[in-house]
Amino acid sequence: MSNLKNFLFTSESVSEGHPDKVSDRISDMVVDSYISLDPFSRVACETLTTTNKVIIAGEVRGPSIKKENLIKKVRDCIKDIGYDQNGFTWREATEIECYLHSQSTDIAMGVDSSGNKDEGAGDQGIMFGYASNETEVLMPAPIYYSHKILRLMAEDRKAGKLKGIEPDSKSQVTFEYIDGAPKNVKSIVLSSQHSPDINQEEVKNLLRPYVLKSIPKYFLEKFDEKEFYVNPTGNFVIGGPDGDCGLTGRKIIVDTYGGAAPHGGGAFSGKDPTKVDRSAAYAARYIAKNIVASKISDKCLIQLAYAIGISKPLSIFINLFDNDLEKNKFISEKIKNNFDLSPRGIREMLSLNKPIYEKTSAYGHFGRTPEKDGAFSWENTDKTEIFVK
Repeated sequence: MSNLKNFLFTSESVSEGHPDKVSDRISDMVVDSYISLDPFSRVACETLTTTNKVIIAGEVRGPSIKKENLIKKVRDCIKDIGYDQNGFTWREATEIECYLHSQSTDIAMGVDSSGNKDEGAGDQGIMFGYASNETEVLMPAPIYYSHKILRLMAEDRKAGKLKGIEPDSKSQVTFEYIDGAPKNVKSIVLSSQHSPDINQEEVKNLLRPYVLKSIPKYFLEKFDEKEFYVNPTGNFVIGGPDGDCGLTGRKIIVDTYGGAAPHGGGAFSGKDPTKVDRSAAYAARYIAKNIVASKISDKCLIQLAYAIGISKPLSIFINLFDNDLEKNKFISEKIKNNFDLSPRGIREMLSLNKPIYEKTSAYGHFGRTPEKDGAFSWENTDKTEIFVK
């Protein structure tokens, strides 16, 4: 994020009914399906969604799963999200094609452990982790509240409490930062698919309470209602995959820090935890969050770099944003001595070989509550004592 002290910063989120998120959900369902049968399955799955069609493609290595079983699970995903429309439905009107095939033996040879060789990274790449004390969950405020608005809307929509609103929605929250800290909400944009039976003023009145439930009052004291934009282009009846083609992995900034920190470029959804695009990004968040939770720093950025087939990271970069070289060196040594950042080490540290990924596919992979089944283990702050001087 900028070194400026006073500025405006905006982040956006998209709902689980956004076509790209429908695709992410289906791809992560495939990951969970294989890992639930064999924790060490390899999966790289991409999904395309469009008008009454879903196409799954990718590489897998693991147990045999019948295509018809996966296709049924795709329909279950679509039904749970809430789509039963003319242009996209969980019913037979939507055609589902599955083109999963065996993983490349060349990739398998480079990644697998054998003899004295430890398991290598599933690909080359750079991954970032970030944490900031702007919110209780140590996430940047704009992305955290953008997610929260849509998550609460979805909960009420699926419970039958929010009628007339359909699954496809987007949010965008702009904060005014003063002396480097979020102080006021300057503008809010909400676009939501709706039934043809309600007008835009009704949509606005239905959605306003979710802003008030999501964002603390002290951030809204100076908020001007004129800066609350709902469906700025007018009607939004046709939405979801019927309105726009969806693809896995197109919402990587929504999935991470809303642009408040760099992104390595690799998507998460559809990938098993040997893929460092996913697992190393989770590890970097885990370490950064524990650093900030220890109160040694207000924010922390970590970069990890990997080469395919090589087990250890090629580099580890840390920025505490305070120009304290001694503290930076202290943190670097603590990471080096206390965290195994090989692919195997990360999987074991965070217990990633579990079917926990479908629930990560919407409303962000970070800033979530760790769950009993192991989901969001990277959000735990159980390593803070390591970083206390």
